[in-house]
This record gives sequence, structure tokens and C-alpha cells, in this order.
Amino acid sequence: MKRWSVLLLPLLLAACAGHGGWGGSVQCAPYAREHSGVQLRGAAASWWRQAGGHYTRTSAPQPGEVLVFRSTRRLPSGHVSVVRAVKNSRLVLVDHANWEPGRVTRRAPVEDISPGNNWTQVRVWWSPIHGMGKTVYPTYGFIEPVLEGGSS
Repeated sequence: MKRWSVLLLPLLLAACAGHGGWGGSVQCAPYAREHSGVQLRGAAASWWRQAGGHYTRTSAPQPGEVLVFRSTRRLPSGHVSVVRAVKNSRLVLVDHANWEPGRVTRRAPVEDISPGNNWTQVRVWWSPIHGMGKTVYPTYGFIEPVLEGGSS
């Protein structure tokens, strides 16, 4: 059973960006949009580029911000999570949809393992093993939920 789930994981995570597929409407991009106030659309990885000139982008996490994962072979559309708490400079708790197929996960630990402590490489809590996953995911950083110029 464990081997089977490991083989399907990349396919299941690919559906998180809001293009249908696994989990129906429980997908990362619509969930993040609804729970953060960041009003971007499309593939999760595209949010970083789209935010330019509209939302402030940063490498220092704050509650309410959106963590944007880059597109990879495992995450073709990327992924987005909403920061709920900052535990320290290397650990945040996030809420996100479809990291575990078809589910919303709340207060999941995400650990910064980037050499420069700039949140460009992370590991994410994986409930089926009750621990941090082994995969290192590249990220862009955080999008603040306030439009540049002060309005949300």
C-alpha cells in the first residue's frame, strides 16, 4: 500500500492548482484565494509572476501571506499555502488544500531548509508518515495579501 501511494503522489499533487482533477473543488489555488485575500488566478506557480506590481512579494513570512511553490515534475502547476503562524525564522504553520489528495490540511508545518534562510527550499509535513516529508520543494517566497498602494 505504501509503495502504491508513493507512486501516485506526483499525479495527485498536480491537481492542486485549480484545473479540475483529483479532489474536485478542494484545490490549492481557489482555497488560498478564498482564505488569504490574494486575488490571483491560474496555476499556483504563476501567482508569483502575477503578483508583481500588484502585491508585495517577500522572503520573510507573516501570517496571512501566501507561500508560492515553484513548478516541478512533482508539482507541475506549483502549489500555494496560506501562512497561519510563524513559529521561528525556519518554521511556519500553513493551511492548504490538496497537499493530501482531496483534503484541506490546517496548521501543517513547513520548514525552510534553504542555505540562506530565504525560504527558497522547503520541506512540508506529510500526515500519512506523521512527519516532515523527505522531498525538498523549491519556492518563490511569500505574497502579502494587501495590494501595493495599501488597499486589499
